[in-house]
Amino acid sequence: MNDLTPEQISSLGSQALLITLFITTILGIIMQKTSFCTLGAVSDGILMEDWSRMRQWCLAIGIAILGVALMSHLGWIDVSKSFYTGNRVLYLSTVIGSTLFGIGMVLASGCGSKTLIRIGGGNLKSIVVFIVLGLVAYMTMRGFLGIMKANTIDKVSLSLNTNQDLPSILSASFGIAKESLRSILALIIGGAFIGFAVLKKSFWNTENLLAGIGVGVGITAIWWVSGHYAHLTEDPNTLQEAFLVTNSGRMESLSFVAPYAFALDWMMFTSDKSKVLTIGIVAVIGMILGSAISSILSKNFRWESFRGVEDTANHLVGAALMGFGGVTAVGCTVGQGLSGLSTLALNSFIAFPGFILGAYIGLQYLQWRLSPKPC
Repeated sequence: MNDLTPEQISSLGSQALLITLFITTILGIIMQKTSFCTLGAVSDGILMEDWSRMRQWCLAIGIAILGVALMSHLGWIDVSKSFYTGNRVLYLSTVIGSTLFGIGMVLASGCGSKTLIRIGGGNLKSIVVFIVLGLVAYMTMRGFLGIMKANTIDKVSLSLNTNQDLPSILSASFGIAKESLRSILALIIGGAFIGFAVLKKSFWNTENLLAGIGVGVGITAIWWVSGHYAHLTEDPNTLQEAFLVTNSGRMESLSFVAPYAFALDWMMFTSDKSKVLTIGIVAVIGMILGSAISSILSKNFRWESFRGVEDTANHLVGAALMGFGGVTAVGCTVGQGLSGLSTLALNSFIAFPGFILGAYIGLQYLQWRLSPKPC
């Protein structure tokens, strides 16, 4: 969009935030009603050999991959300008961060998105997780933890001559135009995720389909909001390209680690005019709101607090691990595990198994703690 006045640009940003609030409120309702949860997906599979929620997650990934590829093909968005597709592959940070995040979400009873859903349902423990996760995430982005990270594990990286999404990396080797290859890879990879989900006949019920399709469409919709609706090819104030109301200044979709930190920052310093609402902050609000609406209407809303000292300690440590791990991995199970994967970013494919490994380690630890000890 060009030739807009400052007032029109401000109005466009406000409209983008309202659309985001609507989308994430619906998403919060869907996640609350269907129990969509990354931790649940892993724990159900490992502990009960029930892969239904994992299939929900995979269906959402496949739909998001196809949705991003379609919007890219239509020229609505430019994937190379997304938050996840820079040329630096932080493979060590991604492995360590995603594994720590996976452990943390087990100890804290859910990942970033699940924490918001639980807050909307009246869970007081999740409010504590929200605060601790946000504070540690901020320390990892801009505090002493960030300095330590930048001077150690972040130094072990790979700088590419192109963007790190698979179409950019492979187009020269295959001799296929990047956008054509994106469509091909999206059909293959996205189709594989969807195929894994829907080929099991028992998966075909309203709840599973609503969860997978709803979350996948939600991720795609936020990409459209930030990368198309609120995108300026030339901001009249700076004469540069601009993505309005995003914290990174780039095209973003949903993620629930850094937005926790930005939400706390905005709530504490609202009087500072430089602290403005963004898509990430509004998404946090929308998820809680949607979950609260669903919980109240279904009469599932109930207050819940810590069971004791060990439960409190687990949630505090888990929240801290998610805050540090999510920033270190450049995204959480929704950020890297859905939004990032939808762009076919290499870092996201590294993070995906890390989340599962971390969850497995965390579940084994809890099982060990609960197992009878010899006298």
